[in-house]
Amino acid sequence: MSIQAIEDTKVKAFPAPAKPAEVIAFAAKTRRRFDPVVIAGKLASALVPPAIVIALMLVVWQVACSSPTASLPPPSQVWNEAYDLIAHPFFDNGPQDIGLAWRVLISLQRVAIGFGLAAVVGVALGALVGQSVWAMRGLDPVFQILRTVPPLAWLPLSLAAFRDSSPSAIFVIFITSIWPVIINTAVGVRNIPEDYRNVSRILRLNQFEFFVKIMVPAAAPYIFTGLRIGIGLSWLAIVAAEMLTGGVGIGFFIWDAWNSSRLPDIIVALAYIGVTGFCLDRLVAAAGAIVTRGTTAK
Repeated sequence: MSIQAIEDTKVKAFPAPAKPAEVIAFAAKTRRRFDPVVIAGKLASALVPPAIVIALMLVVWQVACSSPTASLPPPSQVWNEAYDLIAHPFFDNGPQDIGLAWRVLISLQRVAIGFGLAAVVGVALGALVGQSVWAMRGLDPVFQILRTVPPLAWLPLSLAAFRDSSPSAIFVIFITSIWPVIINTAVGVRNIPEDYRNVSRILRLNQFEFFVKIMVPAAAPYIFTGLRIGIGLSWLAIVAAEMLTGGVGIGFFIWDAWNSSRLPDIIVALAYIGVTGFCLDRLVAAAGAIVTRGTTAK
């Protein structure tokens, strides 16, 4: 046997070890750490544009109202004459002499009661209207008529019924904010996929279990849209109602400042009202985003 044949036999009998497989390393996906640069960039993109717009509005306002014949005070005059209201919102010198922050909190207490009742009753009635065809035919026309009544038109009836300004204001808030909650909840219930209803039939859920486990979660985006509209209407209604019913709320403060010709105080109070309304809307939107896992509009 030749040497070459012997070598070939060795190769066949003892094959060379295979080349080890190449190991590919995958980078482990780690959670992103707190990056102050990214956070600062997001804050700047959210705060700088409105700050620029507000600054431009103040400049235009200052220029337009600096004339001695102007009927409205410029921002500089508002700052000088209403400085105490701006710098000390929590002062308390007596029952009728308190800071604007306390007045806003008093108004918010009434809004919390009236809007809370409207949310509970509105979701229940909206679910009934959305679930039952007969309830929709009977109640929907009534709701459509009542929701067009202006909020202050209810005030004389509420004063006659309750004979007190505080419950009357709460009723005005309730009757004003309940309609968008009812309508949006009903639309959300009617849009529940039929597959969800079939699952409830398979699991043999009763009406309460269907309401809690399927109806409310499925209609939650619509419900929170109605709640956002309702909270805005509630804040509008309480300010208007307090102007007529009196008390120590922010609405009565504006009316009292008008009777005393204190226009700078009115402007500061309007700023408080706007910021508070914005915060209420953001609060409800944040709650909706948490409950619905981001499916509601921000």
